[in-house]
Amino acid sequence: MPESEDWPQGRPEAPRRRLPRDERTSPEAAARIKQQSTWVDLQVKEAIRRGEFDNLPGAGKPLADLGTEHDPDWWIKKLVERERVVVLPLSVQLRREDAELDAELDRLATEKDVRARVEDFNSRVIAARYRLPEGPPLITMPREVEETVAAWRERRDARLEEARRRAAARAVERPRRWWQRRRRS
Repeated sequence: MPESEDWPQGRPEAPRRRLPRDERTSPEAAARIKQQSTWVDLQVKEAIRRGEFDNLPGAGKPLADLGTEHDPDWWIKKLVERERVVVLPLSVQLRREDAELDAELDRLATEKDVRARVEDFNSRVIAARYRLPEGPPLITMPREVEETVAAWRERRDARLEEARRRAAARAVERPRRWWQRRRRS
């Protein structure tokens, strides 16, 4: 089939039609299902023969949490635990972000980046105020951009002055190097 501008990878497949209930239980369908399960069994036997299941982690050990009560959401809980996913209501997320915002701003190098970050934070706070409340009430307020940038500038200047003071103190305390020592005669 030639490619065209509309479909560079060829025409999309037509949607599959759903079979009526009596066709799904037909002898042909049953034969296909049996053949598929036979094929799967064959693939597993081949993998065992090749040794692909040898030395797997946890081999010979009992499954963890096997004897506890049934929990239909076990897989999502394991995923959250394994991936360390934190799901918080938006109001709590914004409150946490507001508390950590100054430290994050201090890692930025330019005033332009600081302004963009504060404006992004403010836009998310304002958008959250227009939503229906989810969880605790939203008490986080947008920040005044000019005041936040001025505070960032003061903290940056203080850090630079502290770095200059430490550098000057190290220069005074620096011992002489071997090529700077005087020879004794």
